[in-house]
Amino acid sequence: MKEKIKYFLDTDLLEKYLLGATSTEEALQVERYIAMYPEVRNTYNELQENLETFAKLHALKAPEGLKERILFKIRQEKRGRSKFFKYAIAASIAAFIFAGSSYFFYNQNKNLQEENTIVTNKIKDLEMDMKVQLEDLRNQYIVLNNPNTKRYSVRGNKKAKELKAVAYVNPVKKLSYINVSNLPQLPENQCFQMWAEVNGEMVNLGIIKQFEGKDKLLALPYADNAVGYITIEPQGGASTPNVQNIVANITY
Repeated sequence: MKEKIKYFLDTDLLEKYLLGATSTEEALQVERYIAMYPEVRNTYNELQENLETFAKLHALKAPEGLKERILFKIRQEKRGRSKFFKYAIAASIAAFIFAGSSYFFYNQNKNLQEENTIVTNKIKDLEMDMKVQLEDLRNQYIVLNNPNTKRYSVRGNKKAKELKAVAYVNPVKKLSYINVSNLPQLPENQCFQMWAEVNGEMVNLGIIKQFEGKDKLLALPYADNAVGYITIEPQGGASTPNVQNIVANITY
């Protein structure tokens, strides 16, 4: 039964019914579903409220003199034409206007649904980013405050004597972080980049910014007997490390 209702809601029959664009058979089907299933009735009520709200927000004022022009046209048509023909013209105009407005509101309702989907996806992305950030903060707290955490001092070689860093490794929680507290100045066309060799594969950990902050911890992939490197690379970083420009080794 739920699949039947879901299949019905996935069609556009409710929207067409709301805009008066359904056939007699389709209208009877929609009315039957609205009467029988609360889920369909609630969706229909929600669509109706959305359409009413949209219509109020986007209501257009009739052009100046439109009423007078219509009355003048009717008086002209009245001369020399039968009453029946006059009503036929009025009915045709009304039907044309209704069809046009129905199509307009149907498209606007579809646009609203698409915008709602975009907003919902953005909210989900923000929630996921927040979840990742909170998890990272929790792990940093564990590493810094857990008695099982080991600290390793890292110094740069002769190519970067001023480089100083501390690696934090917790073998129990299997977490690793590094705090780069000082970096020497590089030319504008170069940057520091961090790498980790895990299970025989070299992992790119990204560029270390010159003034990233002394208190910031950078996550390292945890592995037994893992090795990390800091290299000097061209500005923007490299896809593979230049072993000739290794300025620090990190064993953790």
